[in-house]
Amino acid sequence: MSEKEEMSEEFEANPVDSLINMPLATIDIKDDVGITDVPQRNSKRSKENECIKSDQIKKRKRKLKDYQPNYFLSIPVTNREITGGIKILQKAIVQQDKRLAKAMVGDGSFHITLLVMQLLNEDEVNIGIGALLELKPFIEEILQGRHLTLPFQGIDTFGNQVGFVKLAEGDHMYPLLEIAETAKRTFQEKGILAGESISFKPHLTFMKLSKARMLRKNGVKKIDPELYEKFINHRFGEEMLRRIDLCSMLKKKRSDGYYHCEKNGAEPDDAELVRLSKRLVENAVLKAVQQYLEETQNKKQPGEGSSVKAEEADRNDNDSDNNRK
Repeated sequence: MSEKEEMSEEFEANPVDSLINMPLATIDIKDDVGITDVPQRNSKRSKENECIKSDQIKKRKRKLKDYQPNYFLSIPVTNREITGGIKILQKAIVQQDKRLAKAMVGDGSFHITLLVMQLLNEDEVNIGIGALLELKPFIEEILQGRHLTLPFQGIDTFGNQVGFVKLAEGDHMYPLLEIAETAKRTFQEKGILAGESISFKPHLTFMKLSKARMLRKNGVKKIDPELYEKFINHRFGEEMLRRIDLCSMLKKKRSDGYYHCEKNGAEPDDAELVRLSKRLVENAVLKAVQQYLEETQNKKQPGEGSSVKAEEADRNDNDSDNNRK
C-alpha cells in the first residue's frame, strides 16, 4: 500500500473514531467531520480551532462525569380516572406477586418528567426557579391559547425494570416535545446541566424494581409481562397540562406523597418573583459582605503592628490636646 493511500485511510478513520466517543456527536456531525469545508493541513487557524474544540470536549466530559441529576421538571398527573386505573393495575399485579408491593409508586407521586438537571446549591436552585419562570411565555407561544391534553393508554417497561403507562400517540406529542426541548434550552442557557445524555420519552411510571432492593435477592430480577397483560392496551384517561413544577429528587416528599417543590407552577407569578428577587438580593448582599470582610482582613495582616502603634499615637495626641484645654 502506498504512503498516500495510508494517509487517506487514516484521515477517514480518525474522525469516525473521535465521533463515537464525543457526547451528542450526532447533533453537529456535519461540522465535526467537515462535510462542507475542506480541511487545511498547514493552516494555523485550523490547528487553533482543533485545540479549542478539544479543550471544550474535555471540559464537557469532565462536567458529564460529575453529572448527577437531583432536580427535575414535573407535570403532575392528578386526574382521578387515571390514578384510579393505575391503582387497579397495581393491585392486580400485587395479587399475582405480593413481593412487588414495595415496588409500586404511590398515587401522590404520579407525574411526567419533562427534564432532569443538577442543581448543586441554593444559588443554582434560584437560577432554576428563574429559568422556569422565563419558560412560561415560551409555552404560551407554543400552545397559542390551546389546551394541551395528554391521553394515557397501554403499558410498557424500560428493560423490564420500570413499568409505566404510555402516552398515546397523537397531535399532542408535537407541542409536548417542543415544550421539553424549549425547557432544556432555557435551562442550559442559564448554565445549568440539564437533560444531558437523556432523551425525552414521556411516560407515567407506576412501578420500579429499584424501589425495593431486596427483590433481586428474593429472585425478582425483572417485571414479567404476564403480570400486566390484561392492561396492555387499556385506556387510562386524559390529563390536561395545568402546571410545571421544579421538584427535588432527594428532599422529603410532601404529606400528600408528591415531591418537594422549589417552584410550584400553580403559584401566582408576581408573588413568586418577589420571593425570588428577595432571595437573590439577600444572597448577593451576604456574598458582598463576606468578600469585604475577607479583603479587609487580608489588608490588615501585613501591617497589623504598625496600625496598632498609629492608633496609640492618635490616642496620646488626643489626650494631650484635652489636657491643654
